[in-house]
Amino acid sequence: MRNQTYRNLVLAIAAAIPFTGLPVFVKADVNGADPRLTGAPGDAAPACVSCHSGGAVNSFGGSVQIVLPGPASYTPGVKQHIVVKVTDASQRRWGFEMTARINSDLSNGQAGSFTSTDSNTQVKCDDGRSAPCASETVVQFITHRLAGTQLGTTGAAQFEFDWTPPSTDLGNITLYAAGNAANGNTQTSGDHIYTTSLELTPAVTTPKPTISENGVTNAANAKGEIASNTWITITGTNLATTDRTWKESDFVDAVPPTALDNVTVTVNGKAAFVEYVSPTRINALTPADDALGPVEVKVSSNGVESDAAYVTLASFAPAVFTVDGKFAASSTGENTLLDQSEKFFATEGEVAPVAPGDTIAVLVTGLGATEPQPSAMYSADPLAVVNTVTATVADVAAEVTGATLLAGSPGVYQVSVRVPAEVSEGELPVVIRINGANSPVATITVKLPQTQ
Repeated sequence: MRNQTYRNLVLAIAAAIPFTGLPVFVKADVNGADPRLTGAPGDAAPACVSCHSGGAVNSFGGSVQIVLPGPASYTPGVKQHIVVKVTDASQRRWGFEMTARINSDLSNGQAGSFTSTDSNTQVKCDDGRSAPCASETVVQFITHRLAGTQLGTTGAAQFEFDWTPPSTDLGNITLYAAGNAANGNTQTSGDHIYTTSLELTPAVTTPKPTISENGVTNAANAKGEIASNTWITITGTNLATTDRTWKESDFVDAVPPTALDNVTVTVNGKAAFVEYVSPTRINALTPADDALGPVEVKVSSNGVESDAAYVTLASFAPAVFTVDGKFAASSTGENTLLDQSEKFFATEGEVAPVAPGDTIAVLVTGLGATEPQPSAMYSADPLAVVNTVTATVADVAAEVTGATLLAGSPGVYQVSVRVPAEVSEGELPVVIRINGANSPVATITVKLPQTQ
């Protein structure tokens, strides 16, 4: 090959014309490499060394690297900024070429599209013309321009550009790149060629969590209001990828978790305590907050945040926990275990009737401050409610013998109510009141004692 200035250097590269087998000569120069010199299947082999005669590919102690902004994956249609870095301690001028192919057709399956982001690169088509490419020459290549050769830059150079993956998941994609670490002597000798490839897998996308319309409710009773330090239930879709309740190991220094299996909840921008998560339902304890009125509720699942749902924070939000949506979770026995079923609480055995004069322990949320006020409304000992709590049974005033934060159950209160002697038997409504706020009705079964 005759000598000439490097700017106009013509590099003879043998390539086969399809269907004829006749050799032709294609060229590459400081203004960019010809197509099909990346080392990819279907491209000229061995890359550029048939013209840049410094020696065998990848034999000089340098390298070409494909640097992605994140892991070796792609999200369909989501642009990535890519850097190709060519390194060789002894060289001082630089070039590169890169292509992207779908693994199902590595010779001709174009994967996405390239875009130059500065004057150092350009995009070419399979026929050597500049992009956009015709349907019959769809395979793209991004390569250097004259400015990108960076004559005099020693040791390494890099090229930056954007790549937009296909708009749909086409399976694995492989990026192929060839780098030319040249000596800048305006000759074809002494140049070092490097090749590399990088396989990308489709990113595992986390679906966006969605809170249902009117999907944030008082956990004890959907008709109840919501206040700070109140249990709420959130319903929707894609709220979590697991199904479980918090465990003792999730607590830190007796403080309940604000994240459970990468699921978090915020109310008015503050972290709530997350008791239970599932794809369609979350139980959470709202954080302490002096705000009143409309506030945002958001769910984040594996780093993906929902749109905001709006609820109104009240000063108090009394609501009685029920076994089945109707009967109060109350008995003389132990019935305070949080449960991961569709009911917030579970009780042992059937709903038992009580007699007039009996005292029942009603489990309630939303009663506000205690003395003292513990962190996350959790205490190992019962704590008295600051404000006066009253109750009615069948619209008859009932004596409240105690109202405390239940020991060992964050945000759950126990109100001890004596059933009035004058009530009749049957399924009777119970209402808890505090500072003018009434709970929705819960039901107890009253049975008169048998006379002998």
